[in-house]
Amino acid sequence: MRWDSFFQDLEDQLSAEWDAERAALDSEAERLRIARLGLRDRLRALAGGDDPLAVEVADGTRHELSVAAVGADWIAARSRTAPGGVLLVPLAALTAVGAAEPVLLRSARAVAAPDRMADRITFGFALRDLARRRVPVTLGVIGGRAITGTLDRVGADHLDLALHALDEPRRPADVAGFRIVPTTAIAWVRADADTGSVLG
Repeated sequence: MRWDSFFQDLEDQLSAEWDAERAALDSEAERLRIARLGLRDRLRALAGGDDPLAVEVADGTRHELSVAAVGADWIAARSRTAPGGVLLVPLAALTAVGAAEPVLLRSARAVAAPDRMADRITFGFALRDLARRRVPVTLGVIGGRAITGTLDRVGADHLDLALHALDEPRRPADVAGFRIVPTTAIAWVRADADTGSVLG
């Protein structure tokens, strides 16, 4: 028996075992990282890019869009089919997000970024900004209806909407009625005017 080949075999076996153990640990660490990854984190990894997403929402609609920004509990997106305007979607109203495999994989490799003020802005705060600026909106309501008008007030868990056509300003003579809408019933909000402040 040649001792150098014996020791070489032992070294090779030990190296192979270490490599296998390291690969198992890396694999387990990756599984744990993915297990802690939230939907918001994945969407945030795509924010500001031009990745096409097919977003399905709780009212049964499907929107082709690119994520522009991600707040605490909502996303702001630009439509890929209808230019202009911003679509706000509460994360709770998302039912599915379709994307090409490279986009999905990139979103799963999200790295922790520094905490930004935009990350703490809630859906209610964004709605209050639209109300303050009197931006005409279309609300997609769970159940499949879309209603248009201006947000008059936004409370803790609801909003008041003055109903009128989008192409008319909110004047008392043009208001067809009012609705109190619980925010949990909102699938999406489309703001077709300039939404530059909190939303951009």
